[in-house]
Amino acid sequence: MLINYQHANIYQLDGTAVLTDVDFQVDEGEFVYIIGRVGTGKSSLLKTIYQELYVDEATQAEVFGQDLLTLKRKHVPALRRQMGIVFQDFQLLADRTVRKNLHFVLKATGWKKKDGLADRIDEVLEQVGMADKATRMPHELSGGEQQRIAIARAILNRPRLIIADEPTANLDAETARGIMELLTDISRQGAAVVMSTHNTALLEQYPGKVYQCLDGHLTKVSAEAASSTFSSTDMPENHQ
Repeated sequence: MLINYQHANIYQLDGTAVLTDVDFQVDEGEFVYIIGRVGTGKSSLLKTIYQELYVDEATQAEVFGQDLLTLKRKHVPALRRQMGIVFQDFQLLADRTVRKNLHFVLKATGWKKKDGLADRIDEVLEQVGMADKATRMPHELSGGEQQRIAIARAILNRPRLIIADEPTANLDAETARGIMELLTDISRQGAAVVMSTHNTALLEQYPGKVYQCLDGHLTKVSAEAASSTFSSTDMPENHQ
């Protein structure tokens, strides 16, 4: 099991409780949704996985078999190297090309095979359908293209887990479908994907396990139950 939270409590850095009594499990190759309205704790839960926020109280809180309650700060980088993170706002380096963005990540994460570095970059760009954009600057790309590069960056080190925080929120419906198909394909190849969203229309098109953040609690639900919780007015305009 990649992630195993049992009776975990999650707090903001200022001590404010976000989610209480959380039971949350993710296995190899699973596609897992965390759904809920803005401010219900989706991003906070994701941040605990890569240790930007902390689980302060729990019966069990493990990621890749590492106990988060006792994990030392010096070991967090090694934990993060086993996962890829896709942010809603892309977070590409604006002063360098697509290829140099990916090169920077490989070097920063300790890539050792100098001869294979360029080949790995070409491989992931091909995988996300962006092989012809390697020399472009981020500002020359559309939002969907930037998100594809963000996904390429996330899979560079062949992670066991992809964390995607609202990866389709700022995209039109057609572009969002392309991103979802890409993430689904990554999951089929063996990496687990944990994705937060408030677009419940995705749940039926791209099935997965669903957890819902509501009223300070996380509950495992069916896609149908999740969809019934939201009205169409809760959805972003470009997903309706």
